[in-house]
Amino acid sequence: MQEIGHWINGKMVSGTSGRFTDVMNPATGEVQARVALATVAELDHAVAEAAKAQIKWGATNPQRRARVMMAFGALINQNMEKLAEMVAREHGKTIPDARGDVQRGLEVIEVCMGAPAFLKGEMTDNAGPGIDIYSMRQALGVVAGITPFNFPAMIPLWKMGPALACGNAMILKPSERTPSTAIFLAQLLQQAGLPDGVLQVVNGDKGVVDAILDNETVQGVGFVGSTPIAQYIYGRAAANGKRAQCFGGAKNHMIIMPDADMDKAADALIGAGFGAAGERCMAISVAVPVGDKTADALIERLVPRIEKLKVGPYTAGEDVDFGPVITQASKDRINGLIASGVEQGAKLVVDGRGIKIQGYENGFFCGPSLFDNVTRDMDIYKQEIFGPVLSQVRAKSYEDALNLVIDNEYGNGTAIFTADGDTARDFASRVNVGMVGINFPIPVPLSYYTFGGWKKSAFGDLNQYGPDAFRFYTKTKTVTARWFSGIKDGASLNFKAMD
Repeated sequence: MQEIGHWINGKMVSGTSGRFTDVMNPATGEVQARVALATVAELDHAVAEAAKAQIKWGATNPQRRARVMMAFGALINQNMEKLAEMVAREHGKTIPDARGDVQRGLEVIEVCMGAPAFLKGEMTDNAGPGIDIYSMRQALGVVAGITPFNFPAMIPLWKMGPALACGNAMILKPSERTPSTAIFLAQLLQQAGLPDGVLQVVNGDKGVVDAILDNETVQGVGFVGSTPIAQYIYGRAAANGKRAQCFGGAKNHMIIMPDADMDKAADALIGAGFGAAGERCMAISVAVPVGDKTADALIERLVPRIEKLKVGPYTAGEDVDFGPVITQASKDRINGLIASGVEQGAKLVVDGRGIKIQGYENGFFCGPSLFDNVTRDMDIYKQEIFGPVLSQVRAKSYEDALNLVIDNEYGNGTAIFTADGDTARDFASRVNVGMVGINFPIPVPLSYYTFGGWKKSAFGDLNQYGPDAFRFYTKTKTVTARWFSGIKDGASLNFKAMD
């Protein structure tokens, strides 16, 4: 049985706690490795070593740090298939979807190749008589990234790229369910020229998370996961004087207006609702057609598309649409929520429970499910299902649909499908959600913008990647300098008032 340890000071080290957790193969339901869970002492040692390495790395000029990012990007491209297979094996994604996971992370690294442009300060010369004022951006020191299972490559790359490009050292705590990709990325960074100790990968559970939050050397924490944990990490980090950007759960709605192209809307919902088995914080889990005629037309198009979806392991070929969910517990929770939807009066149009894949009967597979006539008070509407379940909530009018989104406690992403520009502009202006799609179902911004939700989907003032990341991972120092005149003419013994 493979045992996965930690990446400390540029090499793999075994854990010393004697505690492990299983790394499953979601497609087979079998244990494929064991990952060590670090002690507080191991975490503190990793932080102390990172702090030593950060001094020289932070003093390295931004252009040289950017060259490491350039080499890192090239190595990611060279190892794309290996990374995709690694992601698929531990998470269960299809290979095309796993490539996308890596690619969207790589795009952030590509932006980090231009980090010197983001790290420039400001200057005002002659702000007063002989006085110049200038500011500079400096690294925080040691920062931490706590990343989720559903994007084993993308989210670690979103965290480590900007943090390292800014001159910080990073402690990366990946999900213990999908640990291998983060360690391989650390190895690639070493090949790219990152000094040992600047990136430490420490595997662990809540004990390690709390140790990160309580360690005085760690100056900032980035997290992606569920809302309760995001709120917990944000609160504890803030109480300990750390910067924190914590991204939580979602319940993303897509409004379908009567004038929308129904076929395009249906295709968008299939991809956004069922891709990656619904294990995306930007998945569309709620379709909101305006008017019964629109709702009926949408159901008519969704059902045959859902019935054609191919569910299976990533090894079954690139025509598989989505694979298993991450654990048996996740599968049981999804099936339980589907059952609650039926009990509470929703119409289960397509039932994905009970799916069996020949040869993979013990895998954590959930077939695609579709509900109609879902209402606000139902558990399947109120909770983030994080599985291949699409709920249709019928709205009587555009205002009803808009208010459904506005009233929801989450505000990660939303979308509207319409042929009317005025409706689209009104929606984009009024909706209280951080990322908005217009005839675009999963509005994840490109890497030179910035990613972040509103309401209970995000805690903290600055978003992930893009310009906000460089603000988050640096602190501003402002210098006021005065250069006395008269030296070139000799000393003056008379008191001179300021002009």
